[in-house]
Amino acid sequence: MHKSILWNRQLIFEGCKNAVLKLNPLRMWRNPVMFAVEICAVITLIISWHNYYLGQSLAFELQISIWLWITVLFANFAESLAEGKGKAQAESLKQSKSEVYAERVSSNGEIESVPALSLKKGDIVIVEDNGIIPSDGEIIEGVALVDESAITGESAPVVRESGGDKTGVTGGTKVLSGKIKISITAGPGETFIDQMIGMIESAKRQKTPNEVALEILLYGLTILFVVVTITLAMFSGYLHVTIPISILIALLVCLVPTTIGGLLPAIGIAGMDRLLSRNVIALTGRAIEAAGDVNVVLLDKTGTITLGNRLATEFIPAHGIKAEELARFAMLSSLSDDTPEGRSIVILAKEKLQVRGRDIRSPAGAKFIEFSADTRMSGIDVNLVQIRKGAADAIENFVSNNGATFPDDVRITVEKVASDGGTPLVVADKEVVYGVVHLKDVLKDGIRERLLQLKNMGITSVMITGDNPLTAAAIAAEAGVSDFIAQATPTMKLERIKKYQQDGYMVAMIGDGTNDAPALAQADVAVAMNAGTQAAREAANMVDLDSTPTKLLDIVEIGKQILITRGALTTFSVANDVSKYFAIIPALFVAQCPMLAILNIMHLQTPHSAILSAVIFKAIIIPLLIPLALRGVKYGQVYPKTLLKKNLLIFGLGGLLLPFIGIKLIDMLLNLL
Repeated sequence: MHKSILWNRQLIFEGCKNAVLKLNPLRMWRNPVMFAVEICAVITLIISWHNYYLGQSLAFELQISIWLWITVLFANFAESLAEGKGKAQAESLKQSKSEVYAERVSSNGEIESVPALSLKKGDIVIVEDNGIIPSDGEIIEGVALVDESAITGESAPVVRESGGDKTGVTGGTKVLSGKIKISITAGPGETFIDQMIGMIESAKRQKTPNEVALEILLYGLTILFVVVTITLAMFSGYLHVTIPISILIALLVCLVPTTIGGLLPAIGIAGMDRLLSRNVIALTGRAIEAAGDVNVVLLDKTGTITLGNRLATEFIPAHGIKAEELARFAMLSSLSDDTPEGRSIVILAKEKLQVRGRDIRSPAGAKFIEFSADTRMSGIDVNLVQIRKGAADAIENFVSNNGATFPDDVRITVEKVASDGGTPLVVADKEVVYGVVHLKDVLKDGIRERLLQLKNMGITSVMITGDNPLTAAAIAAEAGVSDFIAQATPTMKLERIKKYQQDGYMVAMIGDGTNDAPALAQADVAVAMNAGTQAAREAANMVDLDSTPTKLLDIVEIGKQILITRGALTTFSVANDVSKYFAIIPALFVAQCPMLAILNIMHLQTPHSAILSAVIFKAIIIPLLIPLALRGVKYGQVYPKTLLKKNLLIFGLGGLLLPFIGIKLIDMLLNLL
């Protein structure tokens, strides 16, 4: 991805143009180090003009000025290149928006076709097969299979239905099958895509504590080296050595940490870009970096850890009953059951009986019995045969009223399924109890492995659910979470996050329902599922377009990657500056203090070529590091001490040695020319 950034002609052109526009001092002062370099470039340019006016040679000062301007421009270019990627994505999103028409339900109940851009909050629209969802909204009626690839890039369609936590739909997605009635929740310019475009285009991030701390360090080093430069000027007076202002400026620029100062904005913006590549929208830069320090994550169970609906996973026949017989009667009792649970029973029975969907036929003269809260059963009547499925006590009453006995082995099975956190449905007719259908919360693919990875990173995972403690314990054990909170209310979730924060933890929260909104608003890193409710998305500071809770690991890794990249480049920058002492200091004083020649270990040819070589090296190192700043230093699950040693070895020692090689080669080239 980042290779395409660097070699995209349009992005490079825009980056060059914006690099010049960013020279405006009103914009440059936000980056103190590069602002100081710009001031130095202006001063050396004035000195060059003054020397030209006096008829003196301006070659050296002019070269210094040119390379200082190049240093500033390269730093601006790095930032512009990172911003350009985001803006290119915004343009792509804009182009994807087309003149879609919506079927709006008028106040008198009639359906009228209107432009999607004219829809207002509260409008009701109907979308059917192959229709485009015109705007963001909540499904208030119906169920549909929705293709969200235009937004998420994920090819697999998803089910969206009224009720529960899967009601949210996004404008621009397509209904593949089904019919849904949607209440529009966003007006013109307020849709999720519009918000994405606005966030990407602005790319303005709130500074994090780590970023503020680094800026303080850069300020401190800049002030320190200003003092050092002034001290050297005074020392040169003591030695009766005249050092031109242009050389002192070159010394200052070579010593201050311009490398990290130039790349700092690009590192942060590139972090947002990397999140976008994983289909995660970050609403603030603070959230990205906070993710790097997260040590507790709270996950809502339903729709986050589990698929959200209890599904049939097993047929457990009663004594003397064949599993195939139980499967057949369970399927017959569920043929008209359009709930996710009913559909899953039919699917499981088809697998058990090895039949295809087109081979399933409703028996002639069959009468379907809908589920009711009173009977807590549903089923089918075929002639004199009455097949029912439902809660154990309801089925026990059903068979008892017809003179049959409820088997003890079925009662034991019911208790075991319940103790394991599942939901037992008993299948029977008036005379025979066939067995139990085991319904359970099904974990999302890969969730256990991802939670284990979080644990290996030192992050505690806590599952929050409104289920009873028995069910919660079973799901927690299966998912591998560190802890769980059962029978949780929105208030309990909020209080638990506050407690963790008071204890000094950085807390991440993942949720998709309206009841998660208060906790999402409180969490340091709040990730809402795009398939969730509008309230959850508005409360969060990140939105996962794929609605995959395992994405948290990617978010944490990117957050840590930003912190590691910044630390690595800071180490490199500081080590870089140390090496330049051996190029510039001997060049300044070797004439008056010949013993300083021992420090000229690079054997640079002349004082002027030594200073100019150091300035040129300082300028070209920034563009050479742009790919690293955009890509980031690779994050691995290692101990902090190991990571520190690795960074010191690669970026510390590398930053110390590279200038010796680079400055020497530039010095040789300058003298050759």
